[in-house]
Formats: sequence, structure tokens, C-alpha cells
Amino acid sequence: RMKRREGWWAAACVVAALLASVAHALDNGVALTPPMGWLDWERFRCNVDCENDPDNCISEQLFTEMADRMVADGFLDAGYNLVNIDDCWASMERDAYGRLEADPDRFPHGIPWLAQYMHTRGLKLGIYGDYGNYTCGGYPGSIDYLQIDAETFAFWGVDMLKLDGCYADPASMDKGYPEMEKYLNATDRPIIYSCSWPYSPRAPSSQLGPHRRELQPVAPV
Repeated sequence: RMKRREGWWAAACVVAALLASVAHALDNGVALTPPMGWLDWERFRCNVDCENDPDNCISEQLFTEMADRMVADGFLDAGYNLVNIDDCWASMERDAYGRLEADPDRFPHGIPWLAQYMHTRGLKLGIYGDYGNYTCGGYPGSIDYLQIDAETFAFWGVDMLKLDGCYADPASMDKGYPEMEKYLNATDRPIIYSCSWPYSPRAPSSQLGPHRRELQPVAPV
């Protein structure tokens, strides 16, 4: 299993650039220092073929193994306490109540269980969403479900949300990104909000929470 992990921490070490840059962070007790941790995208992308490539697909196993590595190898002690799920974790359809669901084959225990797995080890769980009709990988987006998705993430025990902007009208983002922040705040759960698209939304940073994306992702070396 060690072979697949070549370069895994190269992606993690650039997570501050990968997720966002600090820009006039709100003094609300959340992310007053830059979040540090591991994000799967640069190494594992949208590999969902767990049948043929179980050691490299986006799955519950990938994130629990990375959590264990971060603790055992001393990265948690050094301040790297976030394990972030990027795109391609969800089912292709919402449930009967309009809620997002994790893919049941790749995440058989569900996201609440995964969040608890992180929390019992002193880690936090980040998750990915998209402001548009679909995520960049073609999974359900949040454009008509901002409030229900914010409430779902909070109920699951998620600690960070990266909100992308594929398949969305850029003209609506100035209103939409702050709207998601409003719904996240209304849950009363402290969730770091990372605005990932389109790198630097035109809405004032004071409306966008502590983080926003400024640059292209840095590739692993």
C-alpha cells in the first residue's frame, strides 16, 4: 500500500495555497490562522474506480488511511489537522428530501461516521461543494440548495467547506457566495468557508469569510 502514497504529502504541504489565501479574516473564532492539512485533489483527482483501483480511488478508505498517517507520522502534532475531501465523493442524485448523499459504495459508513473518525483522532473534516448546477466532476451542485446543503454539512459534523464554481453564472456569484456564508453561519456550527471560484470573487472579502482561492492549484512534485 505504500507505493500509491508516493508524493501524497507533496500535495498536503501546499494546502494553504491549494485551498485559499488569508484575506482580512473575520474575527469570528474560525480560521484565525491558516488552516493546514491534506487535500486529495492533486494526487487522486476524480478517480472513482474502486473496483479496479481500490488503493487510489476517492473513498472512505483513502481518507481514514490518510488520517491515520497524519497522526502516526507527527503531522497532527505539527499543526496539520484538516483532512479535506475534494470533488467526486457524492452520489449522482440527491435523496428524496433534496439532500446530498455520499456514494454508498465508496463511503459505506457515510460522512457523519467519517467526521467522527476524524474528531476522535483530533482531526477535522473538510468537504467539497459547488455553487453551480453541477460540481466540476459532474456531481450535484448547490445552486438551488444552498440552505439545505449548509444544514446538511453542519448536521454531518463537517468542519470546512470548499465551495467551487463550475457550471455557474459568474454574474450571480457576488450574491451567491455570501448567501452560502449566511446559511453556514445560521447553523451555529463553526465551519471554515473556502471560496474556491473564480479565484477572487468581486464581493468584498469581509462578506466571504476567512478564506478564498487566489491561485491555480500547485501540482505535486
